[in-house]
Amino acid sequence: MEETVPRIARESAPQGPVARTLGRWTAAQLTMPGVWSAVEASLAALKAEPGIRWDLRDLQRLDHLGAQALWNHWGHQWPAQLEVLPDQRAMLERVARFAVVPPPYRRRTLWEYFLGLGELLFKLTDHLQDLLRLIGQLMLDLMRLVRAPRDGPWRDVTGHIFHIGATALPITALVGFLIGVVLAYLTSQQLRLFGAEIYIVNILGLSLIRELGPVLAAVLIAGRSGSAITAQIGVMRVTEELDAMRVMGIPQGFRLVMPRAMAMALAMPLITLWTTIAALVGGMLAADIVLGITPSYFINNLPRAVMVSNLWLAMGKSVVFGLLIALIGCHYGLRVKPNTESLGQGTTASVVTSITVVILIDALFAVIFKNIGI
Repeated sequence: MEETVPRIARESAPQGPVARTLGRWTAAQLTMPGVWSAVEASLAALKAEPGIRWDLRDLQRLDHLGAQALWNHWGHQWPAQLEVLPDQRAMLERVARFAVVPPPYRRRTLWEYFLGLGELLFKLTDHLQDLLRLIGQLMLDLMRLVRAPRDGPWRDVTGHIFHIGATALPITALVGFLIGVVLAYLTSQQLRLFGAEIYIVNILGLSLIRELGPVLAAVLIAGRSGSAITAQIGVMRVTEELDAMRVMGIPQGFRLVMPRAMAMALAMPLITLWTTIAALVGGMLAADIVLGITPSYFINNLPRAVMVSNLWLAMGKSVVFGLLIALIGCHYGLRVKPNTESLGQGTTASVVTSITVVILIDALFAVIFKNIGI
């Protein structure tokens, strides 16, 4: 039975040492588990003998991967002594003709890091300018809508409210419920140590209504609907629909940006309220199971533990979150270039930027309104 595993046999001869290649040097054999590492070890052991004679005539088969491995080991030059068959030489010559020597690694200098920082600042400034221009255009479009409400794209607004809000209710309720259960379970473990189980109503109510509810809903909508907004507008760029709208004189801000911004601003408070209720239900059930606090006690004490101003603050934050998610999604969608690679990059950047901005704005709200509802 013929040996198929690629290997190198070092033999001694009167003319000097010989490196005889055996087996099948093909992609199917070289990529088998453990084979490539063994071949690399054999090649590394032969580097100490630069004048060794190579004999490839006993190879059963040689393809481009095997020839490339040998060519790389030879340092992209022919060895001094080489015995090959005509077909093998043709394969090696083809690899030698098209092989590219990788550039040497060069450490970046401090000046290059400084120039890279400047390039990053220029890109950030460009994004901020476009986003500011988009906000200004949205204000002008809203003024136009107030002057002529009958000409507004109301069907687009209601359609986006349905797709952004109604279709997101199941996933937001599920995630909110599970977050409430986890938070109640972990909180109960600490409160039980101090005999303060009744304060779980205060902790769950304040944390879910004021912070976790709006942020959780905004993160879910940013990943779900923000990416969809970018993808929708980006596909319009790829299919040249945006160019057609410009030629026909249809304002992109009035027909694309404003309906999505209005729908997101209207839907986000409702989604936040829905997610917060689901989280409170999950926390209430967990508190009943773990601590024995009944749902009736939880519901009766929740208004006394959490001031209503926290709810209004959460609703206000949700409107801001919704507007920012919609504007960021439209911003990256309008910047998509007419190719699929740019579409994927824009969608990813939209989601990451939206989530980052939501967390930053939430931190800003926490600092500004730190004395309200506490």
